[in-house]
Amino acid sequence: MRQLQYFVAVAEQGSITRAAQNLSISQSSVTEALKELESDLGVELFDRHPRGLSITHNGHQFLRHATKILATVSDARTSFSSQQNEAGGTLNIGVTSLVAGYVLSDLLARYRRACPGVEVSAIEDNGGYLEHLLVGGELDVAVMVISNLRDRMALQAEILETSPYRLWLPIGHPLVSADIISVADITREPLIMLTIDEIEENTGKLLTALGARPHVAFRTRSVEAVRSLVATGAGVALLPDLVYRPWSLEGDRIESRDVSGALPVVQVGMVWRKGSSLPQAARDFVGIAEAMRSGRQR
Repeated sequence: MRQLQYFVAVAEQGSITRAAQNLSISQSSVTEALKELESDLGVELFDRHPRGLSITHNGHQFLRHATKILATVSDARTSFSSQQNEAGGTLNIGVTSLVAGYVLSDLLARYRRACPGVEVSAIEDNGGYLEHLLVGGELDVAVMVISNLRDRMALQAEILETSPYRLWLPIGHPLVSADIISVADITREPLIMLTIDEIEENTGKLLTALGARPHVAFRTRSVEAVRSLVATGAGVALLPDLVYRPWSLEGDRIESRDVSGALPVVQVGMVWRKGSSLPQAARDFVGIAEAMRSGRQR
């Protein structure tokens, strides 16, 4: 099971270093587990090269099996807690603004079906404050953007979804038909900036690193406002694909396009206090989230 967990983490992260950081273990432990797994299977799961590693065809095939196995084990673990779920319990959840309506709603619906006797309490706030509540034991688990998780020494994180940045454009915009869109193309356009969950900070850092100075036409904490402003031609937006929808509330079309270059990704995940003994209600919540993630990967 440990080898499978480490293998899936490396496949998701594309890096032993990042996988080890997310698992809060040493790189050597991950490397050794992969070698043992490849030896047991008799195939190479990754191609090693100077810049890191990439998953092989055999690796892709085995990834499907590994995620199914982990999901099945998670389901089995959850089934043994059915009596306690019926008896009740409480679950205190934190969530950041960006993921509240895009990840948590479906996850909570599944959890309530599986654990109807548990009383759920949720709070929405910024990532820094949720980390404070987790470390202080006031929250059991949080669903949040973990790309910029601050207190990795005290907190354990597990990725649920990875979302790349893409460019949002109004229909008929000249860049919609462009074969390649560069960062330089974006800086010539008025930019609609979303200011929740470190998105503004991430976008600014990205453009600064690439030597580009955007003209920010509008800042807003509302994703729906971004959609409306982009759809009506007030500007373009560079946002995670997680929150993309092809229509604004007014019914205007929004296009989404890739941008050339190494753009960052937003990682959404579950976070809890490292070393803490999670109550059964929280363990069930984590297990259901893991099963959802495995289902998306299949």
